[in-house]
Amino acid sequence: MKKILLAYNPVSGHAAFKRRLDWIIKEFQKRDCIIIPYRTLRHNHHFAEFVRAVEPTGIIAAGGDGTVHEIVNLVVKNELHLPVGIIGSGTSNDFATYLHINDDYDAYFDAIAAGSTRPVDLGKVGGTYFINVASAGVMTGIAHEVPPRLKNALGKFAYYLRGIGEIPKMRAAHFTVEADGTPYTFDAFLFLVVNSATVASFKDVLPCAAIDDGKLDFLAVKKANVAQVMRLSTDLFAGRPVIDLPSIFHVQAKHFKIMADIELSGDLDGEVGPMLPMEITTVPKAVEIYCFT
Repeated sequence: MKKILLAYNPVSGHAAFKRRLDWIIKEFQKRDCIIIPYRTLRHNHHFAEFVRAVEPTGIIAAGGDGTVHEIVNLVVKNELHLPVGIIGSGTSNDFATYLHINDDYDAYFDAIAAGSTRPVDLGKVGGTYFINVASAGVMTGIAHEVPPRLKNALGKFAYYLRGIGEIPKMRAAHFTVEADGTPYTFDAFLFLVVNSATVASFKDVLPCAAIDDGKLDFLAVKKANVAQVMRLSTDLFAGRPVIDLPSIFHVQAKHFKIMADIELSGDLDGEVGPMLPMEITTVPKAVEIYCFT
């Protein structure tokens, strides 16, 4: 029988995942797999030691984007060389949404039991990896400012409420960006460097993005008038692509250097990241992710 390590965040989303634990154990037992639970902590210094002692055939990260970020970093940095699965149970589950994991858990558990994986690129900032998005600018720190009780009660709507409150404070920064050595300058409210097409709970923001093409997509929301900002917001909520809008700057590259004329804190997969300037490198096919066949 295969052994699968389940690294779950007990407080992500509505803090209700632990009530699903028995169901997950049952489902994998039906597939001749043993689930070994690992309850994530504030600091998971002994995770790699735990994994090596258990010797699983794979790992499942159960939680939101931050939990996936944490587990992927632990796997790659410790050279565990194990595939990672995702059970999206957080307030935001962008990477799981992009892979359509939450659409059919029965089929996804079949894929994990069968060992169906695909290699996925990662972005790297300093010594930290991100699987879906790096960002900075106005509104990118909202996820860190929303109180946990509000997130658990309102889910994604909590972010939207906080974001609306930030609009009157918006001030564009002047960015200088090098994409594979080519320089660009512009004024923008924020930027995103993304791996998949699903960002901030919005689907198909960048249909051209691919998680295994060896490149990342840089998208900036440029300084714009009210009508242009409203058009962008309308298209995002409608699930329409936005890269052709006049308020958007977009470029693909393997390597980025990003600077701003004001102090800005970065964000990696919804977790607090480094201050700008930020240097981002694509790490091709850095991790195996369980996925549908």
